[in-house]
Amino acid sequence: MKTLTICAAVAAFAFAAAGTATAGSMSGMKMEHATKAATLGRHSMPATVTKVDHKNGMVWLNSFGMHLAVHFPPPAIASLKAGDKIVLHLGYSKAD
Repeated sequence: MKTLTICAAVAAFAFAAAGTATAGSMSGMKMEHATKAATLGRHSMPATVTKVDHKNGMVWLNSFGMHLAVHFPPPAIASLKAGDKIVLHLGYSKAD
């Protein structure tokens, strides 16, 4: 199976319930917050893609029995599809 590595720099972290986030709630996020402050809580976790919305950038995953929903710029997930095995790299920084 194909392994794909995806980096999530800001806490596009894991929403405990996959239905918690909507594309509209992510639209105000700005990547410059990730570069201003130190990145905290870094770790990696294997995951299986369960669903991808290529239009709005949402990716639903299963990792260690948890259902996660994360957001990426749509071009970054263009080749992802359900069933892909990935390694999700997570981290967050404090907002100003």
